[in-house]
Amino acid sequence: MPKIHAATVADHRSQQRAALLEAAREVLEEGDASRVTFAEVARRTGLARNSVYKYFPDRQHLLTAVVREAAPRWTGRIHDALAAAGDSPEERVAAYVTAQLEMVRDGEHRLARAVADEHDAAALRAGADTAHRALLDPLVDALRDLGDDDPLLTARFLQGFVNAATTALESGSDYATVTTRAVRLTVAALKGLTPPGPA
Repeated sequence: MPKIHAATVADHRSQQRAALLEAAREVLEEGDASRVTFAEVARRTGLARNSVYKYFPDRQHLLTAVVREAAPRWTGRIHDALAAAGDSPEERVAAYVTAQLEMVRDGEHRLARAVADEHDAAALRAGADTAHRALLDPLVDALRDLGDDDPLLTARFLQGFVNAATTALESGSDYATVTTRAVRLTVAALKGLTPPGPA
């Protein structure tokens, strides 16, 4: 039986599970989901390969747990950024774009992309897609406050700026330059949504 480094067995198991998830996340952030194997996460955590089965019955469950653990962190960062922004919809949209590109800079997008590339994990990809849709919610709220009559559709269009900026960052473009331009373009696009004032 392995030596326990926690106050209780339950705490020990929780710590070991968290370490396995962190190891799997590190591998995913390196961009190749196929390298997330029980052997690899065991090697990175110093556990025996068979020990991983005590926490996850198979690789699919491990990857699904990584996505479930990451999704609240992604949405939390977006909500925190908008909470710190000003009250105007334009400021909230700018914060939304900036927060997403910060996550790209920090490697979170590589995790989501690696998961999306999984060929045998439809449910896993569905979970990642759900997380992405949840990320749109704050943007939809800001657009609704702006008076947009179809905020979800507009949010998807504006997300296109973020996606293009993500591609630029992944191609090696300067973070500050890309983020500044993406924010300017996205906020400028909002002007077309504002109803004209009285003549």
